[in-house]
Amino acid sequence: MCGRRRDEMVPMTDLSAPLRFAHGPTWRNRLALAPLTNMQSNADGTLHDDEHHWLVRRAEGGFAMVMTCAAHVSQAGQAFPGQLGVWHDRHLPGLTRLAAGIRAAGAVATVQLHHGGRRAEARLTGLPVVAPWDDPDKGVTALTTAQVEQVVQDFVDAAVRAEKAGFDGAEIHGAHGYLVAQFLDVRHNHRTDRYGGSPENRFRIVHEIIAGIRAATSPDFQLGLRLSPERYGIVLDEARALAGEVLADGQLDYLDLSLWDAFKEPYEEAHRGRRLIELFMDLPRGDTRVGVAGKITDAESARRCLDSGADFVLIGKAAIVHHDFARQVLADPAYRAAPLPVSAEHLAAEAVGPRFVDYLASNWDDFVSTG
Repeated sequence: MCGRRRDEMVPMTDLSAPLRFAHGPTWRNRLALAPLTNMQSNADGTLHDDEHHWLVRRAEGGFAMVMTCAAHVSQAGQAFPGQLGVWHDRHLPGLTRLAAGIRAAGAVATVQLHHGGRRAEARLTGLPVVAPWDDPDKGVTALTTAQVEQVVQDFVDAAVRAEKAGFDGAEIHGAHGYLVAQFLDVRHNHRTDRYGGSPENRFRIVHEIIAGIRAATSPDFQLGLRLSPERYGIVLDEARALAGEVLADGQLDYLDLSLWDAFKEPYEEAHRGRRLIELFMDLPRGDTRVGVAGKITDAESARRCLDSGADFVLIGKAAIVHHDFARQVLADPAYRAAPLPVSAEHLAAEAVGPRFVDYLASNWDDFVSTG
């Protein structure tokens, strides 16, 4: 059965089936909100009403799990303006309000834990930009071993703070070329300490963050990990190996695979002829669930992901366009998100704040109509 554990006698295409985990609450269905950059929080990382409204509306729209985007775990880790913070107790009031709002709407509330690494912005943080390796041309300084250890602790402390705020769980952001993914970069991470060079050493920070969070939080705290299986200097065979390790370890509740397109072929020529999703679905997973994200914009493609072996799907663009995409999909097996572009007025009606609309218009050519 593609490596998946079937503990529920339901069709694999049943998106409405509840999903149980080793830790934390059961999800009400198989549709989760993907972590989406939105730049809607305050400059100091505290929660803004627009971000609260955006996320709570998705919970009201039927998603089983609603996740924040990239909440930075240290001051030095901020990568974009309006980024939610989880690195200081001054963030607790807003985080507590947000967790309560999401949970009151019936969804599981999750914080994504993030550090920008070499993609952090010194103009925002006022601190030097750090990464696994030196890059003098970009003003980036390599972390010392002690500083890497502090980064691990920052992730752990942020998870503890999220649990204190009332969140059901956290996801470690190990994707998209941010700090954790930078350690996985075979092209550049040639550190000579225990965090670089060999795959075992480059994977080490992932395992340490997982173990640290699991030890510091309650048995009911749900823990996930997002990985990019290719690009950003990540070799596909190594991504598969790391995925296999964290699935076998049993400390994670779920692995979130950011595929960009859930049905694409891999970039690497050696793996052509198969869909990228297929390279991960046969890995033994025990009680750990596996979710996939990437251009899932209708009910049929969501069901196809489950048919391919995924336990759940994470919805991005379609969830921006429709706050109730999950509810619509569960009600109509032929449901499909509206095609892009859509108007700024449509997005405002879907609880997408003005800064989020500006970000979408500036970074995606076909998202916001100009007419």
